[in-house]
Amino acid sequence: MNEYIDLIIRSVIAFAILLAGSKLLGKQTISQMNIFDFIASITLGAITANLTFNSNIKIHHHVIAFFMFVGVILATAYISMWSQKSRTLFAGDPTVVIQNGKILEKNMRSMRYTADYLNQQLREKDIFNIEEVLFAIIETNGELTVLKKPQFRQVTKQDLWLSAAPESKLPIELVMDRKIKKDNLKENQLTESWLMSELQKQNTALEEVFYAVLLPNGKVYIDTYKDHIQFPVDKE
Repeated sequence: MNEYIDLIIRSVIAFAILLAGSKLLGKQTISQMNIFDFIASITLGAITANLTFNSNIKIHHHVIAFFMFVGVILATAYISMWSQKSRTLFAGDPTVVIQNGKILEKNMRSMRYTADYLNQQLREKDIFNIEEVLFAIIETNGELTVLKKPQFRQVTKQDLWLSAAPESKLPIELVMDRKIKKDNLKENQLTESWLMSELQKQNTALEEVFYAVLLPNGKVYIDTYKDHIQFPVDKE
């Protein structure tokens, strides 16, 4: 087989099995990567890279190795669901680094976590004064979660005894790039005639709509191609 054709076939197969593996493993590996997920992702990437470029190993051997490793990852995930000890073994435990405004230096040293990095992550959460922090915890995926002291937390409507309109559903996309989202209309017992009447109320034709969404409060938000902004803030 021509080496270029072989490379193309291997690349397509590598992409296909990587996509299939990602679907099997779900979103957690991408969005909430802990130590075990990190190792798993690197290994799967290495296998697919070898499948693409290492022609000395047969394609089906790579595919078998890939899905065997996916199977191991799924097995450990299911074991972790039922066993606290397994979760701790594979993912570790969260670590408290600030308690009642005081930095826990021993916990930070055990993680090789520096004060500079701690300050950076606090600033990313709009915290510039450590005394505002009741607890700060390093989660198993490396993210810092912070609980402020009560006097520094944002005031809510509940705190002020103000009534709030109930919301029981997510925004519903109606139009995207001039095209009606018919499935969304059907799932929410809405009709195209209702949509057209809503567009008409705002003196807008379907051809002018870039994006339209039904908000939880019952209002329809419409964005048109013509924004009528004379001086855009950021123009490429």
